[in-house]
Amino acid sequence: MDRRTFLASASAASAFALVPEALRAQRTAATPANPADAKLNTLFDKVFAQTLQRSPELATSLGMDKGANAALKRRLADSSPAGKAAARAELKQAIAAVRAVDPAPLSPRSKLDREVVLYSLETRAIPYDRFKLDGVQRPFTIFQQGGSYFSTPDFLNSAHTINNAEDCEAYLDRLGAFAKRLDQETADQKEEAARGYLAPDFSLDLTLVQMAKLRSPTAAESGLAQSVAKRAAAKNIPGDWQARAARIVEADIYPALDRQIALIKSLRPKARNSAGIWDIPQGGAIYAAALEQATTTKFTPDEVHKMGLDQVAEITAQLDAILKKQGLTKGNVGARLNELNVRADQLYPDTPEGRVALIKSLNEGNAALTAKLGQAFINPPSEPLDIRAVPVEIQDGASNGYYSRAALDGSRPAIYWINLKSVGDWPKYSLPSLTYHEGVPGHHLQISIAQKAPQPLLRNLSFFSAYSEGWALYAESVADELGGYADDLERAGFLQSYLFRAARLVVDTGLHTKRWTREQATDYMVQTVGFAQPRSQREVERYCTQPGQACSYKVGHAAWVRARERAQRIRGDRFDLKQFHEVLQYGAVPLTILERLVEEQARA
Repeated sequence: MDRRTFLASASAASAFALVPEALRAQRTAATPANPADAKLNTLFDKVFAQTLQRSPELATSLGMDKGANAALKRRLADSSPAGKAAARAELKQAIAAVRAVDPAPLSPRSKLDREVVLYSLETRAIPYDRFKLDGVQRPFTIFQQGGSYFSTPDFLNSAHTINNAEDCEAYLDRLGAFAKRLDQETADQKEEAARGYLAPDFSLDLTLVQMAKLRSPTAAESGLAQSVAKRAAAKNIPGDWQARAARIVEADIYPALDRQIALIKSLRPKARNSAGIWDIPQGGAIYAAALEQATTTKFTPDEVHKMGLDQVAEITAQLDAILKKQGLTKGNVGARLNELNVRADQLYPDTPEGRVALIKSLNEGNAALTAKLGQAFINPPSEPLDIRAVPVEIQDGASNGYYSRAALDGSRPAIYWINLKSVGDWPKYSLPSLTYHEGVPGHHLQISIAQKAPQPLLRNLSFFSAYSEGWALYAESVADELGGYADDLERAGFLQSYLFRAARLVVDTGLHTKRWTREQATDYMVQTVGFAQPRSQREVERYCTQPGQACSYKVGHAAWVRARERAQRIRGDRFDLKQFHEVLQYGAVPLTILERLVEEQARA
């Protein structure tokens, strides 16, 4: 398919029809008068439409699987070799089409859009072009946080909405697609293992434990069958949904899962016990690409490692002073934080009631900070945020906390997930900074603004980890400026959050370029940050299988801090914090572009 055929393709022709009704007026109001801008936006809409056709899960997560696109709700992305090849071909066509747009007649905003979209598309092409992999930050198909066995049950339960019988039928179709995908990923992992791309042995052990949990219930009692049955009953939708789902689980999903388990067990004896990707083919080059993709910078691993060591020293000194005020004087800062972690006054009971109380406190903290947003932001968004515990089935391998964006049509709220496998991982003093990171003024505020910004949908949904995670860390300090931390202990939790992300720079580069072991990295995290050993080990195990990603946080935070300091120097007494934060209206961008935008805005 050449560029002209791509632009006229039928799958792209209904791009505007994909936009939820609630956003159409906004989109129409934002239609550019400049013909060159309008042409570029039409191209972006077509790329976006094809992206949705290739990613039904994205369509569902955005609430764009309705009406003319209802068929998407019955599908999962095609991960067969043919499906992946077609997706790569479309990506190349999209890159060529955007490159071919002459930037000269575009408005400044559209030039920015073209630059950011092209950067994003070209970055997506790198893993396969250079390494024949689907990702450089996720180089393994199956691991403790990767693979359909891990993501699809949670997706079906939390993102696939159930409002009528048609939604239930679509859910059953997706169960069948889940079984097929399991087999496709089994084949992929077998082929990749033969080329040397296999997660480390401890990751495969965790993976097998989680697969066993997914496989252990009877089909009728499985979460896959229970999810549709319970939600259909709650909406009074008649039908024998549990039995029908159970038949698919029994006949298709469990056998496919058994085949995947058998493969992982057969590969386990051959797996390496080294933690970093330095020990896989082209590991050094893959890590360099992963670090660049995660941070949107050209920093070398050695530069990032030193940055981490310097920041650990600086933040540790600040914490030392606070902890001494609290009477915590014995041992290093990590040891004193560990002492604080187990104090009775800092722990919720490790019971169902304790977990309910913990989540209640998160909601209260998010609400209190939401009420103060007007002091630092112009017209801050007010979209709802649902705070939930990570599903028990995946908590062993899941991150400690993370955020899921809301559907664009309002059919599903944004979700802030917290892993409550061990309530002891969450002493009370540490929780406010987490809520400000995941909720407001962190991810929830930034992504809510981006999703509503008057720009092409392809830009509304742009994601750059260093920008978003850097903002969320910066937001923890904005919360401090707004009085979000009640006392020195909560400020210690805030500084510990920064210390944690600084230590990640040291650990991630240590694992992947300095040949640190998993145990060495975990010990460093415990001793430096003061997190409990189990929590620290789960974090390290994530870095082992998702190289580079952990570095995006503090590298991104440093860029946001530099940008604000630069704006303050330029504006002097005229600096306005609310106006500085208006840079969020441009949506996510690489860090180099962020700092340029802030300077341009400050000089305007």
